[in-house]
Amino acid sequence: MFENVRVISFAADKCDDGITVGELLRKNGVSRRLMVKLKRAENGITRFGEHMRTIDRVKAGDVISLKIADEKLLDANPALSAAVAYEDDDVAVFDKPADMPVHPSAKHREDTLGNCFSAMYDGLAFRPINRLDKDTSGLCAVAKNPHAANVLQNEVKKVYYAVVCGKISEDGVIDAPIARAADSVIKRVVREDGQRAVTEYHVIKGNEKYTLLKIILHTGRTHQIRVHFAYIGHPLAGDDFYGGSCEDIEKQALHCGELKFKRVCDGKPVTVVSELREDIKKLLVTSL
Repeated sequence: MFENVRVISFAADKCDDGITVGELLRKNGVSRRLMVKLKRAENGITRFGEHMRTIDRVKAGDVISLKIADEKLLDANPALSAAVAYEDDDVAVFDKPADMPVHPSAKHREDTLGNCFSAMYDGLAFRPINRLDKDTSGLCAVAKNPHAANVLQNEVKKVYYAVVCGKISEDGVIDAPIARAADSVIKRVVREDGQRAVTEYHVIKGNEKYTLLKIILHTGRTHQIRVHFAYIGHPLAGDDFYGGSCEDIEKQALHCGELKFKRVCDGKPVTVVSELREDIKKLLVTSL
């Protein structure tokens, strides 16, 4: 069984002398919600083994430790498989295959990355930092505790790779608002009353039929990449939901190929990469 208790410590330096425990924890990215939970837990917040309140003062050299317990929220499915591309005490980065949803839903109760995570890390809640569509492959970071989830939220930089239909010759930026389609719960469209969405793209190579792009999102709207490229007349190959051709590939040619973030424990930078999946590689070889 995976250990479901994580102890995280923060040292007070000279500039912290005299501030409260709560101020020290907030300075280090601990959420107010987690502090409330730890105050109610036995030995949730300690200094050298002694119970501490958030209103207590710290001195330079004090080490404040948090004992963070977690609980399993999703059913485990040990039959599922997803490679772990990177792991430390606070985060696991999965290389998610296409066809695997991230979250359980009415149609996918036991075949998701969440169910896979629960089988691998018994006792931990599933807290994905970035989310991918079911048929989008690639890197998905999952926090192993609530503190890591809070620190890494909106701090993970992502790079996507996509093959779109048609020829794109120059790099560009798509700045077009996205809203939910009036006749669908799932489908999104570009519409003036939508939320602002910005997609930056760089051409890697291509021909008259397909173009391989490197994509950086400056916002995180549902289906943003798929909607934006359909909007400019270049839907993703394999994405028939938004008008893409499935002649040479059955699933949308979209892959999260790079994640960058700083480690929760010491702030050191981490870069995780993932190769394009085989059906996208085959598409590039045969068509470009």
